[in-house]
Amino acid sequence: MSNSALINTTVQTDSSFDELAVIDLDNDNSVYQPKPIDITPVLAFLGSTTSDKWLKAAMADLPTIIQDHANCEKKAAGTAMNLIFRYMSHTELQLKLAQLIREEMLHYEQVIGLMAERGQAWQHIAAGRYAAGMLKHKRTYEPQAMIDTLIIGAFIEARSCERFWALSQVIEDERLAKYYRYLLKSESRHFEDYLALAQSISDEPIDARVVFFRQVEAQLINEPDDELRFHSGIPSWIA
Repeated sequence: MSNSALINTTVQTDSSFDELAVIDLDNDNSVYQPKPIDITPVLAFLGSTTSDKWLKAAMADLPTIIQDHANCEKKAAGTAMNLIFRYMSHTELQLKLAQLIREEMLHYEQVIGLMAERGQAWQHIAAGRYAAGMLKHKRTYEPQAMIDTLIIGAFIEARSCERFWALSQVIEDERLAKYYRYLLKSESRHFEDYLALAQSISDEPIDARVVFFRQVEAQLINEPDDELRFHSGIPSWIA
């Protein structure tokens, strides 16, 4: 069992971040009216937790994790924008994804600010195998393709939430840990939004596809991986 599985799943988030375009990291006393966020629904949805080996590798190379986190926020916004343009007749989808895009780009801006504060230069790193490993199972006909895309989005958001939670328990840099706790609120909501959209579009229950992608996602997370990324599997180089 991973370290994260041993820790209370209700954590304190820093809600005052919600009002900031860029985090004021120089004013530790200006924030923090903590609210408890219970991520039990996220863990139940995923069915698996991050391994100790991944956390060990992440702690040894936080710059890569932070850089890939920035990449993920930007990609999440880009994916949502593509869906908006592709499925313009779905009003609820348009509204939900417009909000998500704003939040993802805000987070992207915040991570860039964190990198600047830490003296971390932007570095190009290739995408990992995680998202592609799920997308290759997406059906190719509509509306099933859109339904699968939204379900995959739900798993990506849920895994992001679980990893922010796991990292926040072990990171010694309290400012970074607080930022990851802050992100739990939006990420836990995003996965539910994606699921609700998928079900609203489908004429039948999506449970079977959720079960299918849960198995695919768990396999990607629990298989050996030769690269460290925010959503990578178990590091192959750690015994």
